[in-house]
Amino acid sequence: MDQTVNLWPLLGIAAVILGFLLRGNPLLVVCCAGIVTGAAAGLAPLAILAKVGEGFMKTRSLSAVLLLALLAVGLAERHGLRERAYRWIQDIGDATAGGLLIVYLLARQLSAALGLSAQGGHPQVVRPILVPMAEGAWEKLHGKLSAAQRARLRAMCAATDNIGLFFGENLFVAFSAVILMHAFMRENGHSLDPINLALWGVPTAMFAFLIHAGRLAWHEYRLSRAAQREERE
Repeated sequence: MDQTVNLWPLLGIAAVILGFLLRGNPLLVVCCAGIVTGAAAGLAPLAILAKVGEGFMKTRSLSAVLLLALLAVGLAERHGLRERAYRWIQDIGDATAGGLLIVYLLARQLSAALGLSAQGGHPQVVRPILVPMAEGAWEKLHGKLSAAQRARLRAMCAATDNIGLFFGENLFVAFSAVILMHAFMRENGHSLDPINLALWGVPTAMFAFLIHAGRLAWHEYRLSRAAQREERE
């Protein structure tokens, strides 16, 4: 019996990496990667299209969920959510942008580890709350941000949410990636408890927290040094 494993479908991973390196549109990159994977697996064009349609039908409620979130956030912003978050952080005397983001990183990781991944996110928390709070904490201590500094601070806010979510989810037993690994190992004759797979993610999550917390502290130091140079000039 032929036990040869077809590894050509892994070209889809290379397509994703290449697409993101070239800064392509994420939706277009993922679609192209799916076509590459299907073609490498020997699927006919209609079969690939059927798989794409099946995946869309399984997640067809996703767009409605995102739309409702955007509507709620838009109404909150219209009534001053961003301005309130900006003023509130300035009332805290010792608050810094780096310290705020480190606290958010920890909270994001812990909540994701408990399965509460929807408690954060870019449209719900980062844009309307975290960004104005970080900007308020910075401008309280160092004055107005330049356009480049503001863009970099906002990017760090988005990255903090992404990293906290990504490495926190792996600690949740019912997370899809943990379930997928458990099913894969079981199909290949390895009996593992899902809780053990989740626990093996703890060291990675800890190192991710320490590394990104260090990046946040270094980022604030660099911004403060740049602001001091601008004041002297």
